[in-house]
Amino acid sequence: MCPFHPFLAFGVKTMNPVRVRFAPSPTGFLHVGNARTALFNWLFARQHNGRFILRIEDTDVERSFSAFEEQLIMDLKWLGLEWDEGPETEGEFGPYRQSLRLLTYRDYTRRLLEKKAAYHCFCSSEDLEREKNTAVSEGRMPLYSGRCLKLDPKESAARIAGGEEAAVRLKTPECGELSFDDDVRGTVSFDLSLVGDPVIVRSNGHPAYNFAVVIDDHCMNISHVIRGEDHISNMPRQILVYKALSLPLPRFAHLSMVMGEDNTRLSKRHGATSVRQFDDDGILSSALANYLALLGWSPPEDREVLSLEEMVPLFNLKKVSRSAAIFDYKKLHWLNRQHLKRQPVEQLARAAFPFLKDEGILPADMTPDLWAWLEKAVGILIEKVDRLSDLSPHFAALFEYSPEKLDGEAREILSSDCARKVLFSVHEELKTLEKVDFAAFGILTKKVKEQTGCKGKELFHPLRVALTARTSGLDLDKFIPLVEEGAELSFPAPLKNCRSRVSEILNYLGETGSR
Repeated sequence: MCPFHPFLAFGVKTMNPVRVRFAPSPTGFLHVGNARTALFNWLFARQHNGRFILRIEDTDVERSFSAFEEQLIMDLKWLGLEWDEGPETEGEFGPYRQSLRLLTYRDYTRRLLEKKAAYHCFCSSEDLEREKNTAVSEGRMPLYSGRCLKLDPKESAARIAGGEEAAVRLKTPECGELSFDDDVRGTVSFDLSLVGDPVIVRSNGHPAYNFAVVIDDHCMNISHVIRGEDHISNMPRQILVYKALSLPLPRFAHLSMVMGEDNTRLSKRHGATSVRQFDDDGILSSALANYLALLGWSPPEDREVLSLEEMVPLFNLKKVSRSAAIFDYKKLHWLNRQHLKRQPVEQLARAAFPFLKDEGILPADMTPDLWAWLEKAVGILIEKVDRLSDLSPHFAALFEYSPEKLDGEAREILSSDCARKVLFSVHEELKTLEKVDFAAFGILTKKVKEQTGCKGKELFHPLRVALTARTSGLDLDKFIPLVEEGAELSFPAPLKNCRSRVSEILNYLGETGSR
């Protein structure tokens, strides 16, 4: 008769305070799914006055790189997710890097071997592959046969002393059911006959993920494990490790996957997926954090535009959906626009600077006068964009002035007799102005109107084309001060003032008329 193994109520922690962890592997860049996991852990900790721990799971030595870890730390800081314990912020439960915890894993491995809850496995990869192929060909689950379980522990010890390498496997029940209560998904159950005896320590001495994570979470007093649903399949092995060591379980909450709009797992073909890419694309950290929070969770009262501080009292793990979250780039860009509006113009100017410098619009060395001009320009032009990376074309339009590139509509506007009269009159009146600002320009246009008899579209359309070489764009009351003040500053490419522009287009029209 197969014994029943219900672990549903087994030793669940009820500790206080709340302690949660984000435990990434430094094998690649931080993508939005993991970033959302980090955010939900951070929100849960802050809401319960708990601790948010960062743990680096770097035991996969072949794929772990320090450059990825450094970028990961920068990305979390950029998002505003500062940790209470972890790298750079050591606490009493460290070290917080798995590669520095090998002695701890060895101690717990020894305990399991002494209890005969685990055993050494000398099977080669070739042996295991043959077993797997045989099982598949016979229509059976490709589980380990357990042949090394029959070895005498003294024989195993002698073989190891002789230099033979061996993995360590956890001895598990052959059948029965295992269940646990998930704070997002409810009760989840597994058939133990499909688990087998998992490797908990590899033959090179490094712990397997499902072993190390249990030891780390226990030793660090983790009260709640909030992570992606791709870890649900690991739960049977992890709970069996808890059981074998008589350790209490933390609470678990498994978050749904983040999918593209075509309902496939989010990937590069959908667009930016790493936190670094969104930063490079001109998305504010506050906007990305805001959007990530909305992937599977809906704030009360349909509130959508939220800072991290505003999210903390509203967040509710019990209200997180178990359905897949769809990543909508249009919604992210809309949210980014809302956060751009919330930012002080001084911060926006600093954030926009790298994009404009890289495009050759701004110099690397900024003077106080250039910063003042940039703040004014960003305050005006930010309303036209969803991302900071979209600002460059709008700034470039201030610098680009080419009568030779006038489109057909612009040429038609300048071809009328009224347009010629207006431009000549404006040219002469500009000579009389010591300073050109919009107020002075307004007085000038009244004089031009009286002198030429041109009004309405016949007056203002030629003026716009003459000053911008375009038929549409920034309102002249905003455009004129920017180019006039900018013309007094040093940019990589000169910014022409109103006098130069009108003079240049008149020269161009004169050349055109003489052909």
